Amino acid sequence: MRDALIQALPAALGIVLVVFVLLQLVPGDVVDVMASQSGSASAETMAWLRAEYGLDQPVLTQFWNYLWHLAHFSLGYSPRFGTDVTGLILGRLPDTLLLMLLAQAMALVVGIGFGIVMAVWANKWPDRLLTLVNLLLYSLPGFWIGLLVLLLFSVQLNWLPSGGNQTIGANLSAGGALLDKLQHALLPVLALSSYFIAIYARLTRSALLDVADQDFIRTAHAKGLSPWRIVLRHMLRCALTPVTTVAGLYFGNLLGGAAVIETVFSWPGLGSLAMEAIVARDFNVVLGILLLSAFMVVIVNVLVDVLQSLIDPRMEGRA
Repeated sequence: MRDALIQALPAALGIVLVVFVLLQLVPGDVVDVMASQSGSASAETMAWLRAEYGLDQPVLTQFWNYLWHLAHFSLGYSPRFGTDVTGLILGRLPDTLLLMLLAQAMALVVGIGFGIVMAVWANKWPDRLLTLVNLLLYSLPGFWIGLLVLLLFSVQLNWLPSGGNQTIGANLSAGGALLDKLQHALLPVLALSSYFIAIYARLTRSALLDVADQDFIRTAHAKGLSPWRIVLRHMLRCALTPVTTVAGLYFGNLLGGAAVIETVFSWPGLGSLAMEAIVARDFNVVLGILLLSAFMVVIVNVLVDVLQSLIDPRMEGRA
């Protein structure tokens, strides 16, 4: 684990360098956006603001200053939001983590469940029906599914809230507030997890069918064990290794998909914050979110290696 975290440091610095250079190529800066939003600003005022935020310095100097802030565990200052970037990101992080963890959990549970049914009834009508469902989930964009469930369950049926992460002005107890947040999260979670359900289902089906012809499975059948016990106790354990590997690799995609889904459902997380920062040319916030995302992906993949060693002890020496 320590080696993986050490290897992540140069990768994170490379990400910061590449993104920093790309952002510098974007026309305009946060001062231009602030001036256009205010309606009027003199050239002297804009020059003073650029000097105040260090935007008048050479690019290499700005990059060095950013690295200096990182060395002191600071992500800089946000001119657009008027606050420290670290506190701003940490304030939005819990809502994004809640959305991602719920979406990942739903994708794994539903996807693995679909995969088991498809493998047990391979080439029969349950397999064909779920294959069609998976094809639809795989093909349709998450934001489009989000709009569909929004129109159905919120606009037409009025069962679930249409946006936000809580009911504004509601005086709820701790349990009521948690239930209210889960109700707001249900539609975004459905939209975010749809693509990954199809991925995990197809992968589980393929892994189970590959394991079905191995010797220890034939031995289990010869002992008279029930088919479901063989699937759940013996075959599934082997099939979980590729599923967890892909789940770790797709964590970055899940984080990227959250940005779009949060915008559709007005969910106040890192994704919507990144969109606001990009529009406002607030590059310190964008860099901070990308840097945090890179470390989150590395940490998740390290945890996946540990989980695989617990699922299959033969993987311990390779992790």
